[in-house]
Amino acid sequence: MTAKSVSELSEVQKTELSKLFGEYVNLDKRERHYYNHDIGALPPLVKKVIGKADPAAVVKVRTEEDVIKLLEFANRHKIPVVPRAGASSGYGGVIPTKGGIVADVTLLNKVISIDPEGQKAVVQSGIIWEKLERKLKEEGLSVRALPSSAPSSTVGGWLAQSGAGYGSYEFGWGYESMEKVRVVLPNGKIKEFSGPELKKLIGTMGTTGIITEITLNVQKLENRDAVSASFPDASAMKKAVETIRAKNIPLWSISFLNPEWADMKNKSPQKLHYGEVVDKDRPVLPVAYVCTFMYPASRDVSGLREAIESAGGTVLPEEIAKHETEEWFKSMKVKRLGPSFIPAEILVPLENMDSVFEEIKKKIKLPVLTEGMVISDGNVVLLCFMRHSERSVLFNTAFALSLSILKIAEENVGRAYSSGLFFASKKKSVFGDRLAEIEALRKENDPNGIMNPETLEGKGLLNTAVSLGSSFEPMGRLVGNMSGIGEVSFKNEKEIPAEVAELAYSCSQCGYCVSECDQYYGRGWESQSPRGKWFFIKEYLAGREKLDQRQTNTFLGCTTCQMCDSRCELDMPIEHAWMTMRDKLIGEEKKMTFPPFEIMAASLLKERNIWANYRKDRDKWIPEDIRAKMKDEAEYAYFAGCTASFVENDVAVGAVRMLDDAGIEFTGLFDKEACCGIPMLVAGKWDVFEKIMRMNVSNMKKKGVKTVITSCPACWLMWHTVYPQWAEKLGIEYGLETKHYSEVLVERLDVLKPKFKQPLDKVVAWHDSCHLGRAGGKVYEPPRELLKAIPGIKFRELEYNRERAHCCGSVVSLIAEPPVAYRLGNMRLQEAADVNADVIVALCPCCIFQFRVAAQENNLDIQAQDLGALVARSLGYDIPDSTNYTLQSWVPFEKMIDLMQPEKMTDLMVELMPQMMAAMPAPLQAMMKMVKYVPGMDAMMKPMMPVMMPRLMPSVMPKVMPDMLKAVERRVPMPDYMKEQLPDLMPKAMENLMPNMLPELIPLLTPRMIEYIKTH
Repeated sequence: MTAKSVSELSEVQKTELSKLFGEYVNLDKRERHYYNHDIGALPPLVKKVIGKADPAAVVKVRTEEDVIKLLEFANRHKIPVVPRAGASSGYGGVIPTKGGIVADVTLLNKVISIDPEGQKAVVQSGIIWEKLERKLKEEGLSVRALPSSAPSSTVGGWLAQSGAGYGSYEFGWGYESMEKVRVVLPNGKIKEFSGPELKKLIGTMGTTGIITEITLNVQKLENRDAVSASFPDASAMKKAVETIRAKNIPLWSISFLNPEWADMKNKSPQKLHYGEVVDKDRPVLPVAYVCTFMYPASRDVSGLREAIESAGGTVLPEEIAKHETEEWFKSMKVKRLGPSFIPAEILVPLENMDSVFEEIKKKIKLPVLTEGMVISDGNVVLLCFMRHSERSVLFNTAFALSLSILKIAEENVGRAYSSGLFFASKKKSVFGDRLAEIEALRKENDPNGIMNPETLEGKGLLNTAVSLGSSFEPMGRLVGNMSGIGEVSFKNEKEIPAEVAELAYSCSQCGYCVSECDQYYGRGWESQSPRGKWFFIKEYLAGREKLDQRQTNTFLGCTTCQMCDSRCELDMPIEHAWMTMRDKLIGEEKKMTFPPFEIMAASLLKERNIWANYRKDRDKWIPEDIRAKMKDEAEYAYFAGCTASFVENDVAVGAVRMLDDAGIEFTGLFDKEACCGIPMLVAGKWDVFEKIMRMNVSNMKKKGVKTVITSCPACWLMWHTVYPQWAEKLGIEYGLETKHYSEVLVERLDVLKPKFKQPLDKVVAWHDSCHLGRAGGKVYEPPRELLKAIPGIKFRELEYNRERAHCCGSVVSLIAEPPVAYRLGNMRLQEAADVNADVIVALCPCCIFQFRVAAQENNLDIQAQDLGALVARSLGYDIPDSTNYTLQSWVPFEKMIDLMQPEKMTDLMVELMPQMMAAMPAPLQAMMKMVKYVPGMDAMMKPMMPVMMPRLMPSVMPKVMPDMLKAVERRVPMPDYMKEQLPDLMPKAMENLMPNMLPELIPLLTPRMIEYIKTH
């Protein structure tokens, strides 16, 4: 029995599901759409056959108990359930063809136990291989084999898919390292599979139940060496591998590329960081078969070179082997030249591998890029790609060539690598004798047919199409071979710049960017991930989505930490694309930025800071003895930034104390210093950014400065990288160098160290700030050296550090959704708690601000302190802790952010209804009063409001503003300086906000306005 399609849940079902899973269930129609696909880009004709595949709900399961509850619910209501983990496969195993519920298992990601002596690990199924390997390394262990998609694929997913990867030459298929598997069957019962029974699960793609726990055999950790070699043809490469097997040379992994792949890899775009190439020295691969042999460094592989050379191969320079192993998980980088790929993945015997390559070359006229893995059982996995464009009508006909490659494999005693939705008609050759046992297990435990229906059966029309395609393969190949394309170009289209559209279609949807993206894990849903945003752009360009304020907010929500850039296997400039979208949507299309940014912009233009403070007070933090020493002109200038100047004075005071003690003469901009401008850059208000940038550069040059020293990483990034780029664009002479104070002071530690007086007998954990680390200049060691110089300190690294350091969650998250920011801050603080730290130390005022607020919100007893302040205190200076003032300063901003939510703004406007009514033109007042007396007049008003309100507000708002200011003051406790400036700041902010805010307010305001008119 197969479950019926369920595209929408009933209200009763929604209520029950929400009670069961709370915030971990998502019923939003738009969000559900992001869970209707896997990694594959399908031809339009195949999409039509599959039909609508949006689930009716998405549930994130966190425990085995959650899984049981979900399956019991699904059985009661006969609703299909589709397990989903990394979604890094392309066989349709996570596509909910019958709707129902997608069970997202990615929160089942814990390591349950590690046994170093027995070399075993027990893990939850949703743990990502990369994370597991990192945890094992801490215990001196390593996995035996892992997939080439290890940064996103899960342990349970590899079993469900049945995969081979790196290490499979020695240890075989992934499942061969799995000893025991715990599964919640479709009927809600728990069963453990081990030994021969495991074969009932292998490759079944979530159709036999939801895997919750796996016991793995692992191995001792050992450094690996690699040798890369080129071969003139596949026969020579095959001969080398056969010789290696015959001589039992103890290798761990054998992987290779064909000449077409090597050529494309050489041509793939270089990695950029703020427009600068960062992999200039990458080696050039020979356009040949390039094979990489890996092995534990302790092993004797002395016969390897002879095996390579006797087969006609050439051992390549060490830098190529090093580069190839460093790019383990970046094979899809070549897709940048696609932008789309037609895939074909096959399994063939090693003895026939060369014949398969010859046949492909002879029969397929499109260039076929192939990556291969040799398995211990004598088979070879070949992953083939043909370059194309999914936007071309020819994509439909060219796709037939994947069936041609499969037929070539079958003619050479091979088969499809896996079955799944797309190759269900090939399942007998994939599963062999296991198929009967698998189907018996499903029949026994899934009487309602709820478990991932159609994934193994396939869809009738699709199965027929694949079968017919195989039968009439020569005809399909003839047409497919004529369906090639030339160079693919993009243009600005529907609010999407050409460069962003190209990246969207290049994205492989591999998911490497998902789990480590703070925008994603702070909110928990696919739409917030970089992968989700690329998917949205494609759907929008295809006319299946709309680019509204909600989606604008999603683009704005990126914290610019650049974790996605560092993880992208295609080396795409992802954060740069979101920054481009900010300018396009806010600057050009005049959509709404996050409301608090408008208040900041008004404050910045008036008083040059984002804290609504007076510019005359900006330099009051400077100690008088330091002020006396500061020069009018100097080669060095210290740039404090807004937060250090107005809120966390300990940051700025600590910085200048250290510089002074190190004997550095410096100047500053004093009260002429303005915000560095980064808030306006991320807000999409680039016109404001440009004004501020011009002002700062001009004032700095008047001081004769050659090097700007910052304490704030964001300020560093602006002065070091962004300002010079904008200066070049605007034709401004720049000529300024930028350094963080840690870079300057670490060179003078010999001067500073004798001056330390006060030991810090604390355990401190170090937080790497994004804008100075991964997203900036990769400045990691200088601040550590400075911190470690403090006597008595007990230094601890956080689990995620340096390039992999997690973002603190500020500033964008704090401005957009404070609860999300508190969650992100808590995660980072918990890392510090895990190493028993008393203090988490950072060098970023915004990170410190975020940690202090998050610690309070999450009731965590851990201090957040600035590096410079700690060093200065140890040097003997009495620098007050600014924590309490930080928390006080956040209160008005938190209240203002809350006030600017649509519901709260509606409440505010309802309070001002008498003043609003009085401010309207007399004829309109008279018409509105008729609502009270004329039946049906209220119904007529409802459709009129969206038209009237935008026209009325420009004239009404100035008249209402005095009363609005008083209402805001009642709701938002604020210091005097902010209260004094509000009459200047609020009107400008509301002028910019109202045009875009009204569409959200009108549906909420209209019924309350009608009610007011009726009762007054």
